[in-house]
Amino acid sequence: MNILFFSRLRRRTTFAAAIAVLAPTAAYAQQRAAVPDAPVPSHLLTAQAQTPPPLPGAAQAPSATSHIITLEQALDLAKRNNPTLQANQTLILQNKAQEITANLRPNPVLSWDTQYLPLFEPSLFTDSNYWETQAQYDVGIGYLFERGKKRQHRLDAAKTATAVTEAQVADAQRTVLANAAQLYISVLLARANLELAENLLDSYRHTVKISQDRFDAGALSKNDLLKIELQTLQFETDVNTNRLAKAQALASLRQFLGFDSVPADYDVAGSLVYEPVSLRLEDLQTLALANRPDLLAAQRGVTASESQVGLAKANGKVDLDVTFNYTRLNQSNLGAFYFNIPLPVFNKNQGEIARTQYVLTQSQFQQKAAEQQVLTDVKNAYENLHTSDKIVQLYDKGYLQQASQSLDITRFSYEHGAASLLDFLDAERSYRSAELGYRQALAAYMTALEQLRQAVGTRDLR
Repeated sequence: MNILFFSRLRRRTTFAAAIAVLAPTAAYAQQRAAVPDAPVPSHLLTAQAQTPPPLPGAAQAPSATSHIITLEQALDLAKRNNPTLQANQTLILQNKAQEITANLRPNPVLSWDTQYLPLFEPSLFTDSNYWETQAQYDVGIGYLFERGKKRQHRLDAAKTATAVTEAQVADAQRTVLANAAQLYISVLLARANLELAENLLDSYRHTVKISQDRFDAGALSKNDLLKIELQTLQFETDVNTNRLAKAQALASLRQFLGFDSVPADYDVAGSLVYEPVSLRLEDLQTLALANRPDLLAAQRGVTASESQVGLAKANGKVDLDVTFNYTRLNQSNLGAFYFNIPLPVFNKNQGEIARTQYVLTQSQFQQKAAEQQVLTDVKNAYENLHTSDKIVQLYDKGYLQQASQSLDITRFSYEHGAASLLDFLDAERSYRSAELGYRQALAAYMTALEQLRQAVGTRDLR
């Protein structure tokens, strides 16, 4: 329906009652035609299309906001400013500090003493000959020589633990980015629903005005006018509900981006889009096995467990304690070496060696479980995306057009007295429900796509 046809309808006073109900659709089309880059949608979305039909007002940038961010900017802000992710990243620094500790050598031990003090003969304290001939002075320095390359094994165990932590932090980042992207989609959906609700409310208010004019002219019954006026409540409720949904979605997204990273009046750019995925399930699973950070953490966990086994075996080696001692006695300068080494008769660290070997076996099973979990996640996400794709296609290739045709047929029947006002209002509600359902389907598809990216472990699915 175009504006010219709507103008002609307004001049046809013989169908005054029909025009009163027809006005929402005509005014809606007129308003959409007046918006730049937002033509009346044809809802023809093929499987090869890159973007869906333009949504009402989707190309309009919010005028009340001073800061608008894209999806890429939102993900970058979440990566740099998300508090949870920042807290997790400090774990890497903690492990780096543990590497320093693990690589430290034992400190040397300095000892000294004085023997044969005349504590019970105080008069000898003033006898210089006694101090020269009877008292003994000792100064010694000792060092613990670690055997079994303990320091090297400690350092290797600390580095492998850091590698595991880095992969775990990367996995936490994967989850944060996926959640941020899904919240971004929630904002897009809430904004699209709000714009649709506002457009419908504006056009319906125009319908109420026309209906009032027709009632004043005696071309519309009081009962029909009341039904039309009461229907305004639903449109106003939808606007308020969607305005609240958008505000809540923006607040939740801001939390993930870092509360201070964007101003309070920020908004998002873009619109609900359809991005087909051409990769097969097998290709996606292969890609996931190479990119999933949680699987990488499990693989590095096996290496870390192996290093723990090596450290436990090294700790089973006894260490040698060597001390050199200098003694001054009876005007003589004397030296002595002391050697101490435990005898590994009972304690050979066999319990810790056995424990770490079981930990190694556990980590190997965990790696296998992680691989299976990756394949399952990709399979589930792929099927979810495939189902969402079908739903979008159902709306695009049939149901939206059928809802529009049903509205046109019901309107024509109402104009010629073959349908009641309630039938026409019901057709209008069905059309509105189809429009909202289409937006929900697009948002569900985009969310499923983000879940697939999360399952694969990369945003590049080409």
